[in-house]
Amino acid sequence: MAELQHIFLLSDATGETAEKTVAAALTQYRDLSTRVRRISNVRTKNQAYEALDLALQHQALVVYTIVNRELAQMIHDECDALGLPSIDLITPLLMRLSEFFGISPKEMPGLLHGVNEVYFHRIDAVEFTVKHDDGQEVRNLHKADIVLVGVSRTSKTPLSIYLAHKGWKVANVPLVPGIDPPKELFDVDQKRVAALLIDPQRLMELRASRLRNLGQDPRSAYADYESIEEEIAFARRFFRRQRWAIVDVSGKAVEESANEVLVKLKLK
Repeated sequence: MAELQHIFLLSDATGETAEKTVAAALTQYRDLSTRVRRISNVRTKNQAYEALDLALQHQALVVYTIVNRELAQMIHDECDALGLPSIDLITPLLMRLSEFFGISPKEMPGLLHGVNEVYFHRIDAVEFTVKHDDGQEVRNLHKADIVLVGVSRTSKTPLSIYLAHKGWKVANVPLVPGIDPPKELFDVDQKRVAALLIDPQRLMELRASRLRNLGQDPRSAYADYESIEEEIAFARRFFRRQRWAIVDVSGKAVEESANEVLVKLKLK
């Protein structure tokens, strides 16, 4: 069995930022046995000494996010004296930002955590949305903030990703004539479902272009105008029966459609 390697995280706030950063890095070392210990609210030298004494007992790597430069320097020097490997996650960034902006940092613990909570929330939303694209993982539809439904090539994926970058967990489900939508779609809060429509002529152009890019015949039934008209009519009837919010994406930029989705779902 591989020897257990210890990593101590010292933070003057919650330490969640450091923990998530280290966790992301450790995914590259999955064959190693590691234990991460987070020590939060380290704001005095005595607290730092106590934490480093524990780290020494385990011969740990010390990772720290301390915005007070004097305390950060003390931790750096003490790790050197104790022979502990260490890495400062925040001071180099603060120094570079100070050079760039021409002003000194506020050195207030917790500010970075607040900013990064937004960042990590956005990352979670994007990861969720990618996993739930085009009808995947329908068992988790109830976890989505927004569910988009539409026939093929109605901008479901780009619209989902755009909304995810705004922090919304989005799932999208294709509507295919002759195939029943997953039952999970009807179990979610129907006020969170937005139905996408598009002008048949525009949809024909999008589908023909898609087929050409794939090296296929653009005159197939997939891009046939009459078939598309019937498909859109079917979708419109279906959406009205469900009483879902309907968003027409014809000729609109993704951000325009996204804004309309949020407004109609009363999320904005």
